[in-house]
Amino acid sequence: MGTLNKVTVSSIYVHAPFCSRRCFYCDFAVEVNSSDNLSAWTRALSGELTAVEREGVFTISEALKTLYVGGGTPSLLGPQAMKGLAEVIGYSRLEDPELEWTAEANPETVTHDLVESWYNTGVNRMSLGVQSFDTKALTWMGRLHGPDGAVQAVNAIKEVGISNLSVDLIFGLPSRLKRCWRTDLFKVLELDVPHISLYGLSVEPDTPLGRSIKDGSEFPVDEGQYRDEYLTAVELLRAAGYQHYEVSSFSHPGFESRHNSAYWGGSPYLGLGNSAHSYSESYRRWNVRDWGAYNVLATGTGITWGKGEHLDIASRSLEQLWLGLRTALGLRLKDLDDPQRVIVESWAQEGWSVLEDGRVRLTAEGWLLLDRLTLELDGAPAG
Repeated sequence: MGTLNKVTVSSIYVHAPFCSRRCFYCDFAVEVNSSDNLSAWTRALSGELTAVEREGVFTISEALKTLYVGGGTPSLLGPQAMKGLAEVIGYSRLEDPELEWTAEANPETVTHDLVESWYNTGVNRMSLGVQSFDTKALTWMGRLHGPDGAVQAVNAIKEVGISNLSVDLIFGLPSRLKRCWRTDLFKVLELDVPHISLYGLSVEPDTPLGRSIKDGSEFPVDEGQYRDEYLTAVELLRAAGYQHYEVSSFSHPGFESRHNSAYWGGSPYLGLGNSAHSYSESYRRWNVRDWGAYNVLATGTGITWGKGEHLDIASRSLEQLWLGLRTALGLRLKDLDDPQRVIVESWAQEGWSVLEDGRVRLTAEGWLLLDRLTLELDGAPAG
């Protein structure tokens, strides 16, 4: 086992696992529990954070740059959730006027009181899990809001004063649902939000969707439909003035997710909560996945990280290629050897990349092949 180098982090991810219902496709570390979990959550996070600070591998900056609260459904914890979290992390770490503090919410849990309380505590960015505006699609996914839920939630968020708002949409749903993807895209444009994230439906074996596909009662999306829907979204959102700055992310200028950009840029970060990951340049570890097991550990020894890995040079190189190719920034050509330059030039001929300003950037068509192209570039013979 290698030596652990100490690192200072200015970005923290906090997991809030609680959900009223598990969505049909969901493989996240969630706890289906609609009771009052706020005190248990903050107590567990406090125990873990104490252990992290005692260990000293990850040191938290005196002034955080980004804080992201995801889930699960953080908004299910109610109006006082972010105040409780601020008390755990420490208000002094949240005083930087440039701090980006994002919290996720589902439309059915958004109220004026919740948003106002979060805003007054310091939340200045929200991410709303909309997924679709189609009634049949929402029912199939197991979502609890209707087509108008997103509109009402966005209006409530804007009325309080949070203008930095992201909306999630999911594409690649089974064709039998007859969901009109273009209609959903036009509806999300009507919301006039500065950030949109798109996620293609993935089939994980240990989900209701995965089991349904295995027994033949459901069918995976056609690859052609998946490709067409992604490219349609790219075309419409770009035409509407959004920058396609990462494979699944679109924003107005200045509204890129700074927290996610820290991930993609390889910056160190700390993850708190069950299943959360922490990362430094050569080391990654993750907490136990189950909320119950995490809670026991966090309120006991506080040591919640069960596994970790030291990243060797080859692993770090592969990860840097993948992270670089997934953003519009791309990779510097001077960082590639001759065989790799030959490969990216062949991509350009296929329409999968563009070479300009001394960089290689994937096109939308190339982003559909991101994993394959990364492995191809990593496997090029040394120059």
